[in-house]
Amino acid sequence: QVRLAESGGGLVQAGGSLRLSCAGSGRTSSPYPMAWFRQAPGKEREFVAAIKWASGSIYYTYYGDAVKGRFTISRDNAKNAVFLQMNNLRPEDTAVYYCARAGSIGANVYSTSGYDAWGQGTQVTVSS
Repeated sequence: QVRLAESGGGLVQAGGSLRLSCAGSGRTSSPYPMAWFRQAPGKEREFVAAIKWASGSIYYTYYGDAVKGRFTISRDNAKNAVFLQMNNLRPEDTAVYYCARAGSIGANVYSTSGYDAWGQGTQVTVSS
Protein backbone atom coordinates (compact mmCIF):
# COMPACT_ATOMS: atom_id res chain seq x y z
CA GLN A 1 0.00 0.00 0.00
CA VAL A 2 1.29 3.44 -0.96
CA ARG A 3 1.15 6.29 1.51
CA LEU A 4 1.93 9.86 0.59
CA ALA A 5 2.34 12.81 2.95
CA GLU A 6 2.73 16.41 1.83
CA SER A 7 4.41 19.19 3.78
CA GLY A 8 5.72 22.68 3.22
CA GLY A 9 2.54 24.62 2.64
CA GLY A 10 1.82 27.92 4.32
CA LEU A 11 1.05 31.59 3.89
CA VAL A 12 3.26 33.67 1.62
CA GLN A 13 3.04 37.07 -0.03
CA ALA A 14 2.68 37.42 -3.76
CA GLY A 15 6.06 37.11 -5.45
CA GLY A 16 7.37 34.81 -2.74
CA SER A 17 8.42 31.17 -2.85
CA LEU A 18 7.55 27.90 -1.18
CA ARG A 19 8.89 24.37 -1.51
CA LEU A 20 6.48 21.51 -1.09
CA SER A 21 7.63 18.02 -0.20
CA CYS A 22 5.90 14.69 -0.62
CA ALA A 23 7.23 11.74 1.36
CA GLY A 24 6.21 8.33 0.12
CA SER A 25 6.13 4.92 1.72
CA GLY A 26 5.24 1.59 0.21
CA ARG A 27 5.39 1.07 -3.55
CA THR A 28 6.63 4.47 -4.67
CA SER A 29 9.28 3.08 -7.00
CA SER A 30 10.88 5.44 -9.49
CA PRO A 31 9.29 4.16 -12.76
CA TYR A 32 5.84 5.34 -11.67
CA PRO A 33 4.99 8.94 -12.54
CA MET A 34 4.48 11.26 -9.59
CA ALA A 35 2.57 14.50 -9.74
CA TRP A 36 1.21 17.52 -7.97
CA PHE A 37 -2.37 18.67 -8.36
CA ARG A 38 -4.17 21.52 -6.65
CA GLN A 39 -7.73 22.36 -5.79
CA ALA A 40 -9.09 25.77 -4.95
CA PRO A 41 -12.48 26.23 -3.20
CA GLY A 42 -15.34 25.62 -5.61
CA LYS A 43 -13.05 24.45 -8.41
CA GLU A 44 -12.05 21.12 -9.86
CA ARG A 45 -8.73 19.53 -9.04
CA GLU A 46 -6.15 20.95 -11.44
CA PHE A 47 -2.96 19.44 -12.82
CA VAL A 48 0.17 21.31 -11.69
CA ALA A 49 3.23 19.20 -12.54
CA ALA A 50 4.39 15.64 -13.06
CA ILE A 51 7.66 13.77 -13.31
CA LYS A 52 8.03 10.53 -15.25
CA TRP A 53 10.96 8.19 -15.61
CA ALA A 54 12.41 8.04 -19.13
CA SER A 55 15.58 5.92 -18.91
CA GLY A 56 18.56 5.59 -16.63
CA SER A 57 18.66 8.78 -14.57
CA ILE A 58 16.63 10.78 -17.08
CA TYR A 59 13.13 11.97 -16.23
CA TYR A 60 10.54 13.87 -18.20
CA THR A 61 8.74 16.74 -16.53
CA TYR A 62 5.34 18.18 -17.38
CA TYR A 63 3.69 21.40 -16.25
CA GLY A 64 0.29 23.01 -16.35
CA ASP A 65 0.11 26.21 -18.35
CA ALA A 66 -0.67 28.26 -15.26
CA VAL A 67 2.60 27.36 -13.55
CA LYS A 68 5.01 26.85 -16.43
CA GLY A 69 8.20 28.82 -15.89
CA ARG A 70 7.48 29.40 -12.19
CA PHE A 71 7.24 25.92 -10.65
CA THR A 72 9.77 23.08 -10.79
CA ILE A 73 9.11 19.45 -9.93
CA SER A 74 11.87 17.10 -8.87
CA ARG A 75 12.28 13.77 -7.09
CA ASP A 76 14.77 12.04 -4.84
CA ASN A 77 14.38 8.29 -5.29
CA ALA A 78 16.72 7.46 -2.43
CA LYS A 79 14.35 9.30 -0.08
CA ASN A 80 11.12 8.29 -1.84
CA ALA A 81 10.33 11.97 -2.10
CA VAL A 82 8.96 14.39 -4.65
CA PHE A 83 9.30 18.15 -4.43
CA LEU A 84 7.61 21.18 -5.92
CA GLN A 85 9.58 24.42 -5.91
CA MET A 86 7.15 27.29 -6.38
CA ASN A 87 8.53 30.72 -7.26
CA ASN A 88 6.90 34.04 -8.06
CA LEU A 89 3.70 32.92 -6.37
CA ARG A 90 0.43 34.65 -7.23
CA PRO A 91 -2.86 34.91 -5.31
CA GLU A 92 -4.44 32.60 -7.89
CA ASP A 93 -2.02 29.86 -6.80
CA THR A 94 -3.93 29.64 -3.52
CA ALA A 95 -5.22 26.09 -3.16
CA VAL A 96 -4.76 22.79 -1.41
CA TYR A 97 -1.87 20.99 -3.10
CA TYR A 98 -1.94 17.22 -3.42
CA CYS A 99 0.80 14.74 -4.20
CA ALA A 100 -0.18 11.71 -6.27
CA ARG A 101 1.33 8.52 -7.65
CA ALA A 102 0.28 7.09 -10.98
CA GLY A 103 -1.30 3.68 -11.17
CA SER A 104 0.84 2.60 -14.10
CA ILE A 105 3.98 3.65 -15.95
CA GLY A 106 1.96 4.66 -19.00
CA ALA A 107 -0.73 6.61 -17.17
CA ASN A 108 -2.00 9.92 -18.53
CA VAL A 109 -0.01 12.25 -16.29
CA TYR A 110 -2.37 15.18 -16.84
CA SER A 111 -5.53 13.49 -15.60
CA THR A 112 -6.54 12.68 -12.02
CA SER A 113 -7.83 9.36 -13.34
CA GLY A 114 -4.25 8.26 -13.96
CA TYR A 115 -3.40 8.25 -10.27
CA ASP A 116 -4.31 5.70 -7.65
CA ALA A 117 -2.66 7.09 -4.53
CA TRP A 118 -3.10 10.56 -3.06
CA GLY A 119 -1.84 12.45 -0.07
CA GLN A 120 -4.04 14.42 2.32
CA GLY A 121 -2.97 17.76 0.86
CA THR A 122 -1.22 20.86 2.14
CA GLN A 123 -2.67 24.36 2.08
CA VAL A 124 -0.90 27.11 0.15
CA THR A 125 -2.21 30.64 0.59
CA VAL A 126 -0.78 33.56 -1.35
CA SER A 127 -1.73 37.03 -0.19
CA SER A 128 -1.79 40.04 -2.47
